[in-house]
Amino acid sequence: MSENTNKPEKHWIEPAAAILMAVTTLATTWCSFQSSKWGGQSDALAARASSLDRKANLLSVEGTQMLAAQTGIFLQLLNARLAENDRVTKFYEDRIGGEFKPAYEGWLAQKPFENPKADPHPFVTNLYTARFSSEVAGARAAAAHSLQEADRIGTIASRYLSNTVMLAAVLFFVGTSTRFDSQQVRKFSFLFGAALFLYVAARMIMLPVAT
Repeated sequence: MSENTNKPEKHWIEPAAAILMAVTTLATTWCSFQSSKWGGQSDALAARASSLDRKANLLSVEGTQMLAAQTGIFLQLLNARLAENDRVTKFYEDRIGGEFKPAYEGWLAQKPFENPKADPHPFVTNLYTARFSSEVAGARAAAAHSLQEADRIGTIASRYLSNTVMLAAVLFFVGTSTRFDSQQVRKFSFLFGAALFLYVAARMIMLPVAT
């Protein structure tokens, strides 16, 4: 008697479960594809951030080396001036250039040998701008932006991946819903799987799509 009572209920669950499983399989494939696409973009941005960071470090080292060389020239020039050796002074002054030249000229304009309030040397920030400083700042800003974007896109990839995990649970509950003898268990398993699918579908709709 109970078996005959269960048959009509089982008849609608089986086709509904088959349809839902087919749709879930397609959704799983879609989420896996999107997770892979977004993950690839995140990895590319992270690699770009790393490359820009290395570039910034290299330029920073080169700028520091140039500063050390210019500091050495300044010390020689300062010794020559203090010794009142015009020949050596002119020799070095004719050969300074780059960012050091305007800094040195600005420092001399302060009359440092007579003015006690003058800057102690030309390498203060208001006179001297280190070589590659703007390039270093630009590369580090671009690296930080790329890394931020990589994190944001990586989060999207993770959400798509978590959707595939939940869709696997949908397949499990819906797929087993027709195998239980108890009518209540069958309904609960199917309805739980259906509810979980609707939740995942809502999450999928809110996520951006990679093309």
